[in-house]
Amino acid sequence: MKNEISPRERVILALNHTNTDRVPVDFLATTEVWKKVIEYLNIEFQTQFASDYFDPNWEAVLRKYKVDCRVLSYDQFFQPPESFFKPGDKINWWDSLSRSTPNRMFRRISEDGIFHDLWGHPMRIVENPTGAYEEIIQFPLRDATPNDIKNYPWPDVDWWNIDQVGEAIAELDAEEPYHLRFRAGSIFEVAWQLTGMDKFLMDLALDPKVPLLIMDYLTDITAEVLNRVLSEYSERLDMVYFYDDVATENSLMISKSMWGQFIQPRHKRLFDVAKKYQKKIMYHCDGSIYPLIPELIEMGVDLLNPIQVDAKNMEASRLKEEFGKKLCFHGAIDNIHTLPFGTPEDVQNEVKERIKILGKKGGYIVASTHHIQSNTPVENVDAMYAVDIR
Repeated sequence: MKNEISPRERVILALNHTNTDRVPVDFLATTEVWKKVIEYLNIEFQTQFASDYFDPNWEAVLRKYKVDCRVLSYDQFFQPPESFFKPGDKINWWDSLSRSTPNRMFRRISEDGIFHDLWGHPMRIVENPTGAYEEIIQFPLRDATPNDIKNYPWPDVDWWNIDQVGEAIAELDAEEPYHLRFRAGSIFEVAWQLTGMDKFLMDLALDPKVPLLIMDYLTDITAEVLNRVLSEYSERLDMVYFYDDVATENSLMISKSMWGQFIQPRHKRLFDVAKKYQKKIMYHCDGSIYPLIPELIEMGVDLLNPIQVDAKNMEASRLKEEFGKKLCFHGAIDNIHTLPFGTPEDVQNEVKERIKILGKKGGYIVASTHHIQSNTPVENVDAMYAVDIR
């Protein structure tokens, strides 16, 4: 069986709460980690996997570590017209520090070197002791009126080249059938990043019409892009991935009642698109998402990520016991303590322990509790992905 089962089949079985030949794994990391791993594994430039959509060297890492999952993302296939750009702008697909997978990611770079994503967030590169990250430097809708929001240069759904999704799928399937998920996007996070978190949360509490209008635009666009993708490729796409951080280490960012009033209905609109095509749903939220898990299950979430085990009430054993019959788990390998500061033996012991708890009767995909960070020793990354401990 070990030589016969495909990565796609392995993940599907796990998500159906069935034990398989080994526990499936996923790999998400910062750009610095990808570079270190490529050097550590002595991966030479890959010519046999030529792609417009994926970095061939990063893809080679996934194949080396026998990673079962692959991601296609909405921002891989954005093709705006010339009118979208300002004089001197350039498209950059490969230099975004937000990339965590081999996927390319759309960025518009202005003449002054400022990065912009497709929603219009202006960002600069900020260095830290072990790497760098993208930092939003301005909030274009901070003082917006409803009329300003209506006239904001929102991306048109016709600017997505859906045919390219099929081309990207074909490139991956040429090797072997991986489990494919489509990254559909975020509502709450993108919205507050357009106004600033302080302004967004205060308005949400005191006068919510502006934040709700922003989220409505985002929901409309995201839902329609997803619908177009799934209408063409639902047979091959296995899962839809949504992400929105609504929690901190110890609690939710907003009250559960506010989440239920303002966030949940918009998430449900997106989830319903996925369920219309019988797709499983993966949802990402850092921190203590525990209070919302019953509602997320009721809304149709099948796989929860990243299982930040050191956050309040997010212990692996507790989650498996309370929700493991209805929910699967993705993540749980600690990237705050164990991965950056433990030994390779510590990492492997944690992987084995998580598999013992979360992988009992299936329902678990091994991954880190967020993108593996730039301060992580490459030996620990290598230890985490040893096939013989799965």
